[in-house]
Amino acid sequence: MKQIIKRPVVTEKATKLGEQRQYAFEVDINANKIEIKKALEEMFEVNITSLRTVRQKGKNKTQMTRKGLMRGKTADRKKAYITLKVGQSIDVVSDVATA
Repeated sequence: MKQIIKRPVVTEKATKLGEQRQYAFEVDINANKIEIKKALEEMFEVNITSLRTVRQKGKNKTQMTRKGLMRGKTADRKKAYITLKVGQSIDVVSDVATA
C-alpha cells in the first residue's frame, strides 16, 4: 500500500489556519479525496467536515555551472486542506518533531 500522507505543512499561513480548525498536509500526488480523508481520520482519530486539495506544478530551475547551463525542474506536489468538526484539533507541531 502506498503512503498517502507525506508530511504536515508547517508554514506561517498553515499555522494561522490551525486556529480555525483547518490543517494542511502534503499528500501523494495520485491520491484522491476519499483515500486522503480515510487516511487522515484513521491516523489522527478525528472527524473531517471539509477536504480541499491543491496541485502545485514544479518550478523550472536553471543554474550556471562550470560545465555550462544546467536545467531542471522541481517535483510536482499535492496539498490537502482539511477542516475538523467543532471541538477537535490536531497537534501538528509535536507530530513533526517525532517524525
